[in-house]
Amino acid sequence: MISVVGVPYDKASSFMQGPAQAPFVIRSAFHSDSSNYFTESGVDLKNHPHWVDAGNIVVRESSPVSSIEAGIENLLSQQPKVLTLGGDHSITYPVLKAVAKKHKELNILHLDAHADLYDNFEGDKYSHACPFARIMEEGLAVRLVQAGIRTLNTHQRQQAAKFGVEVIEMKDWNSTIPFKFLGPVYLSLDMDAIDPAFAPGVSHHEPGGFSSREVISIIQRLKGNLVGADLVEFNPTRDASGITAMLAAKLFKELLDRLLKE
Repeated sequence: MISVVGVPYDKASSFMQGPAQAPFVIRSAFHSDSSNYFTESGVDLKNHPHWVDAGNIVVRESSPVSSIEAGIENLLSQQPKVLTLGGDHSITYPVLKAVAKKHKELNILHLDAHADLYDNFEGDKYSHACPFARIMEEGLAVRLVQAGIRTLNTHQRQQAAKFGVEVIEMKDWNSTIPFKFLGPVYLSLDMDAIDPAFAPGVSHHEPGGFSSREVISIIQRLKGNLVGADLVEFNPTRDASGITAMLAAKLFKELLDRLLKE
């Protein structure tokens, strides 16, 4: 059984806010008559008995990390897996704090334009630019693989070396690269991993990213025991056409499909 939960939080965003609106918009797109509830493998997600929409976590602005962690931990006490709809990428740190308590020896596959490995960003250690530094320094994962990265600076290269992060920069990407993991895997998918030609509804437009099909294929071909995932950084305020919302709903369906199969 899988819990789907929204975390409508974007106060840790460095450039612009808007991702807090994403859980509502993704759900609306998922239920839109312009598509249907079937995944590409033929699973009908409508009224499927093995997943439940648990609503949204109420994030206390005075203690966002602890309130998100507590909300995810509560869901994991009821169901073994959680699919989280963000929100900005800062939510991944508290989500992983809860997931790592349930699933030991955790691996992470992180798809993003940015490595999000800053020790702090603009004085904030919990910025959406920092979650994977917090995750790795606390030993919440034994392996972190990042793909789609195309904004590395000197500091983040140093951080990646410090934490032993396996970084596949977008300039080195090819579709034959396998993603194989031993043990439990958590997938963190930032919408700006995808080229803005396909997903303009993000705060940071970084050209040269994945196509929609490439990301879908990564989800479908991932080898490992997928125990959780998040979909973050969709910003509806920059999505005038609605195409990013429909892509986010498509990715949500494919992520849920994979989680249901594990």
